[in-house]
Amino acid sequence: MKSLKNLLQKKISKDGELQKNNLDEKTIFFVFKRVIQNEFGNLGVENFQPSYFSRKTIFIKTKNPAWAAELWMNKEKIVKKVNQELGEDAVGKIKVQ
Repeated sequence: MKSLKNLLQKKISKDGELQKNNLDEKTIFFVFKRVIQNEFGNLGVENFQPSYFSRKTIFIKTKNPAWAAELWMNKEKIVKKVNQELGEDAVGKIKVQ
């Protein structure tokens, strides 16, 4: 079984040059939710809702301020893990709404 990172790896164009995949919002949200599941379990998935992705930033809605604080304290670790799964630095930061 292939890992998500392997599926998202660079492709070779017709010219023989490597080109990165253009990651869409759905892919980034999928990976974000997977990382949240691993870090916080089902409660994390229920309490963090990705809103949109723009300019390397994921905007997240939370159910309450306690979860917003938890996300804020762990945002650097989550960004790092999301980028590791994607195989590139697609996400630069997380903002809580």
